[in-house]
Amino acid sequence: MRSLGVQLQERDLEKEPLNESELQTLIGNADVAEFLNTRSARYRDQGLKTKPPTKAQAITLMAQDANLIKRPIIAKCHTIVIGFDEAKLRALATSG
Repeated sequence: MRSLGVQLQERDLEKEPLNESELQTLIGNADVAEFLNTRSARYRDQGLKTKPPTKAQAITLMAQDANLIKRPIIAKCHTIVIGFDEAKLRALATSG
């Protein structure tokens, strides 16, 4: 995003984790599965692929372990891009 001239407000989730309320607001009505980092060791260790958590459970888990949150999360107005999706990031950067 910086290479496209977009200024970002960054947050280190390891030092300043998102709390459950922030996660709930961020996720809103979206599918919580989009926000889960399926490459996380905890995701694999807890068998979340075979036994997906409910939305409430996933939010609690993500608040406890930032590694369960897929990154980056880029938000602009009411649009959110999760992960490295170059096409979506470019579209977000050039949107009004």
